Formats: sequence, structure tokens, C-alpha cells
Amino acid sequence: MAGSREIRTKISSVKNTQKITRAMEMVAASKMRKAQERMKKARPYGDKIRNVAAHMSRASSEYKHPFLVERDTVKRIGIIVVTSDKGLCGGLNTNILRLATAKIKEWEGEGEQIEVCCIGSKSLGFMTRIGANVVSNVVGLGDTPNIDSLIGAVKVVLDGYNEDRFDRVYLFYTKFINAMKQEPIMEQLLPLSDEQLQGSSEEGQESDGKNHEGPAGTWDYIYEPDAKTVIDDVMVRYIEALIYQSLTENIASEQSARMVAMKAASDNAGDVINELTLVYNKTRQAAITKELSEIVAGAAAV
Repeated sequence: MAGSREIRTKISSVKNTQKITRAMEMVAASKMRKAQERMKKARPYGDKIRNVAAHMSRASSEYKHPFLVERDTVKRIGIIVVTSDKGLCGGLNTNILRLATAKIKEWEGEGEQIEVCCIGSKSLGFMTRIGANVVSNVVGLGDTPNIDSLIGAVKVVLDGYNEDRFDRVYLFYTKFINAMKQEPIMEQLLPLSDEQLQGSSEEGQESDGKNHEGPAGTWDYIYEPDAKTVIDDVMVRYIEALIYQSLTENIASEQSARMVAMKAASDNAGDVINELTLVYNKTRQAAITKELSEIVAGAAAV
């Protein structure tokens, strides 16, 4: 059994660790509220651009954007994996990377080639370790990301799709449900599926309370300067909005998961301190009893 001095040292060490985890818990709680506000502010723009894209996809136009054209075969797939830059957030990154790895193995088993765009240092480090083909990455976005910082890495994927280097593009991120629950999500980014556009259109109809035409209907627009220029810009903004929204969701999930993880660490540290204190008291009592026995034995001998 360890001596009293060693046990006191361990107790002191655990108490210092507990102070750190409590401080990190408070910081994460503060950042979580701010991240939730940014996420909520980004959602209306994302919903609106989805509705616009859904309406324009059904508009009567001689131009069909490549993002809306379904490919006959799928041989090459691009994926965008969104994780955090830092750890200590429970199983947040592990869950989304496990989902991405499972899908990569499934696609490779079907003979498809995979190229990866990493957003966040955790995804970049993991994909590099497993030998994935990383074509672009962006790290160090911080707690207040700017969409301008994402454009470079995302443009590599969009250009690859336009150049027929990819037949599909998927987005992996963690969706914020509430402070205690975050869900890993895989979403088809390109080509834009009918289900996505139809769901966006229906959500828009419910939100404005008007009776628009259904999915089978068409929308009539007057384009300035021309249909190609307008639709190209709207589609790019739509993809950027989806990716930025996924990033804000991931950051809110990260701070929530870190707050919960640090709270659990603080509680565990308290349990360890109690156990070590009990052991210390038993050790100290045993030492005192031993000393008393020695004194009594010495007195009896005299």
C-alpha cells in the first residue's frame, strides 16, 4: 500500500486536474451558447436558399445546372468530413469518423474511388493515418468560422464534380440536437437529390403559409442578365450555405459534447478524491495504531 505522502500527492494532483476540468466545463458552456446563437442565425439563410434552389430546379428554363443532373454511373466519390480542431469532446469526432470510415470501406468494396476534403484537424489527421486520398483541407477555423475560409477547400470538390472527376459528393458532419445529444449525419451534397429539393420546397410552403404548386409544378422566372449566370451563382451559394450550416452545427455539437465530457471528468475526479481520501485515512489510522502498539510493547518490556 502506498504511503501517506504518496497518497497526499495523488489527491493534490487529482484536485488540480478537477480545477482544470471545471474551468473547461464553464468555458465550453459559455461557448456553447454563442455557438447555438450562430447556428440559429445561419439556419434561416440556409432554409431560404434551399427554397430558392428547389423552386429554380423546377423552373421552366433552357439551362439545367450540372449540380441538378443525375449521373448514370458512380465510379468516383468525393466526401467532405467535418470535425473539430481540438479534442476532449467525448465521442463526437469518433462517431463521425467511424461513420465515414464504414462508408469508405463499403464504397471501396464496390470498386469506387474515394477522394476526401477534410474540415478540421481531427479529420485531417485521421484520414492521413488511414491512407485516404486527401485532396484539400482547412484547419484552424476557430470558434467563429468565416465562410470565406471554406471556399478554397470546397471549391476543389465543386470543380472536381464539374470536371466529372466525381460522380457523387457526400457531406459528413455532426448535427446538433440538444445539449445532451448530437447525431452523426451523412448527406448527399451533389447531385442535389429530388428528396432534398422537395423537402425544402415543402418546408418553405409551410413556413410562409401560402399554397404553392407541388413538386410536379413549375416556376416561372425572369432572369437578369441570363438564366445560366443566375442559376450558377445560386447553386454555388446553396452548396456553400449547406457546408457552412454543417460547420456551425458541428461547432455547437463540439462545445456541448465538451461541456458534458468535462462535467463527467469533474465528477469522476471528485469520486477519485473521495476514494483516495478514504485510503489515506485508513493508512494514517493504521500507522497511528502501529505506533501505539510499539509504544505499549516497549513500555511492557521495560
